[in-house]
Amino acid sequence: MVFLLQLIVSGLVIGGVYALVALGFVLIYKASDVINFAQGEFLLIGAHLALTFLLVFNLPFIPAVLGALTVAVVLGAAVERVVLRPLIGEPIISMIMATIGLSSALRGLLQVFWGTETRTFPNIFPQDAINLGGVVVSQVYLWSLGIALVLLALFSFFFKRSIMGIAMRATADDQQAALSMGISVKVAFAVTWALAAAISTVGGVLLGNINGVNISLAHFGLKVLPVVILGGLDSIPGAIVGGFIIGILENLAGGYLDPLLGGGVKEVAPFIILVLILMLKPYGLFGKQVIERV
Repeated sequence: MVFLLQLIVSGLVIGGVYALVALGFVLIYKASDVINFAQGEFLLIGAHLALTFLLVFNLPFIPAVLGALTVAVVLGAAVERVVLRPLIGEPIISMIMATIGLSSALRGLLQVFWGTETRTFPNIFPQDAINLGGVVVSQVYLWSLGIALVLLALFSFFFKRSIMGIAMRATADDQQAALSMGISVKVAFAVTWALAAAISTVGGVLLGNINGVNISLAHFGLKVLPVVILGGLDSIPGAIVGGFIIGILENLAGGYLDPLLGGGVKEVAPFIILVLILMLKPYGLFGKQVIERV
């Protein structure tokens, strides 16, 4: 029972980070119908930026993260302006291929500037483990889960209550109607990409504190795809629920099935779960079913 609870707690932590990164996917898809395959690179860039502000400029942790967020927001808006905006009106596949090319370009630049070696954050969070009813949990896990939950709540409030959040939702639902109401679709797109980059930066910092930072962190973006599709590509609550489901089930598969089958099950478990659920709900758990009549 203790082992099971340990796996569930670890799964909740990873699931919270999954949900954060998946939120960036959903935002971009809702605004432009594009799946951003460069989301993992934004994650890695954010983690490296925070490390640079910490270790090179010797800033405290919070100012370093704020600096990384500022650069990430500018980068996200610039990518939308330079790479994606010229493709508005073109076939969706063109925009998707642009994000794949962007992923390769950013990964190459990352290796040029920061190399491929693993870098670690200094001890930011308390190192003493906490005993929760017999389950020993590292404080970095608890802090990461708490930060992820707070940010998910703040973003949910932003989309439901703020003027910009409502404008972004309106743009995602119907661009022509949003334009007729005086909403700038270009501004909504830019803010969407900037927020997605900021969300990825926070995810990169949290994961970097747990596992360190290296080029493999970029693959985390692809691991989040099952979360996004499971919850529904256009559903923000789906991204949150899907993140926790995949995080917990992935950890359970790694804890119980990997020792029996020689390893590797944890890596493919999210995709197996995804296929099984999509057989029952093709649009995901919370996805909007679209019916086209000819």
